[in-house]
Amino acid sequence: MTTPPNPQSDRVQARADEAVLPEPPLTRRRLRELASATPEIINDGDADFGEPLKVAEQVASATGAIPLPRDEDEFLAAARALRFTGETPVVAPAEAAKAPTPEKVSSDAAHVAPRRRPAFRRVATTAASIGAMGVIGLLAVGMTTPLGAIAQGDGANAAASVSIAADSDEQALGDEEIQAFVASSDVQNLDVQRSQGYSAETLATIASADGISTSGAFFTNDASADIQWPFAVGTSMSSGYGMRWGRLHEGIDFTPGDGAPVQAIADGVVRIATESGGAYGVTVYIDHVIDGKVVTSHYAHMQYGSLQVVQGQKVEAGDIVGLTGNTGRSYGAHMHFEIIINGSTTDPLPWLQEYANTRYSDDEEAAADASLATLLGDEITVE
Repeated sequence: MTTPPNPQSDRVQARADEAVLPEPPLTRRRLRELASATPEIINDGDADFGEPLKVAEQVASATGAIPLPRDEDEFLAAARALRFTGETPVVAPAEAAKAPTPEKVSSDAAHVAPRRRPAFRRVATTAASIGAMGVIGLLAVGMTTPLGAIAQGDGANAAASVSIAADSDEQALGDEEIQAFVASSDVQNLDVQRSQGYSAETLATIASADGISTSGAFFTNDASADIQWPFAVGTSMSSGYGMRWGRLHEGIDFTPGDGAPVQAIADGVVRIATESGGAYGVTVYIDHVIDGKVVTSHYAHMQYGSLQVVQGQKVEAGDIVGLTGNTGRSYGAHMHFEIIINGSTTDPLPWLQEYANTRYSDDEEAAADASLATLLGDEITVE
C-alpha cells in the first residue's frame, strides 16, 4: 500500500535541508588538523613559526577567516584568527537542562577534602571571643551595681544580687504596663515668678515679734489642735493654783510679757467681755463643751482697749481675745487664767496638761459643734 504524499512534511524537510548550522569555534585540535591538512600553506614561502602574526594569517586563510592588515596588533590578529570575542558564552536551555544535579555534584566532589584552619588559629579565635564576652559582662555589672553593694559584699554576692534585681525588674516591667505622657512640641514651660520678699519664720520668732517671751517656757503648744494653751508658744509661769497670802489663788499666772496676745483655748461662746472686772481688771469668760461638759475659761488683767471679742460671740481655738496687761489688782504684767467646771475653779495646770494639744476627728468635731449649739445656743448672739 502506497502512502500518499504529505506536502507539509515535505516543506519541513526542505527547510531543514536548507538550514545552515553555524560553524563551531575552532579548537586547538581543529587547528592542528587544519595545519596538517594544508602543509603547503603553512610551509609556503618564508613562513616563520616564530612569528605569531604569520601563523595567524596562515590559519585565517586556511579556515576562511577575515585576514587582518600587517600593522594590526598581534594579539588582535591571533584573537580574530581563533575567533575569540571576549564575550561570556551563554548556555542554551538544552545544555542547562543537562547540567549535573546538586546530588551528583556533591557526590563527585565528596573526595575533595574541605579546607580547614589550623588548630592554633581556631583556639586563638575562640579564646579572643570568650575574653571579649567576659569584658562586656564585667562592664555591664560594673555599670549597674551600686557602690554600696560592692563594698559590703564580695564579687559573687554582688553579681548575684544584680542578677536577681535585674530579673525582678524585668518581671515587674512585664507585669505592669508602662504609662507615660508625651507632650506636643507646641507646649512650653510656664515661667514661674518667685516672690523675693518672703522668709521662713518659726513660731518662736513670730511670738517674739508679737511680744511673747519664751524664756522659762514650761509647755509646748500645738497651734493646729482643737484644744490649746492660752498662748501660741510656750512661756513662763510666776504663780500656781493654791493658797497664797492667806487666800486661795484660783488660777495660774502666765508671764509672757506685757502686750503678749492671749488666745481662746477652744471653740466656744463668750459669756463676759468687760474692762470693768474689778480685781480682775479687763477680763473675759468663754464657755466651751469638752468631754460632754460645759467648761469655762477665764482670762484676766489684760490691757485696756485690747479686747477683741464681745459677749455672745462664737470663737474658735486660737482666736485672740485680748493682750496681756496689768489691770485690776495686779503687781506686774501677767495673765491670770482659770478653769471653771460646774461653778467651781480647778487647777488649770493639770487640766491643760491633759486636754491641751488634743485634735478631734471629723466625727468628734461634729459632735462637739452639735453639743455647743444645743447647750449654749441661747447664749450665742454674735457669730
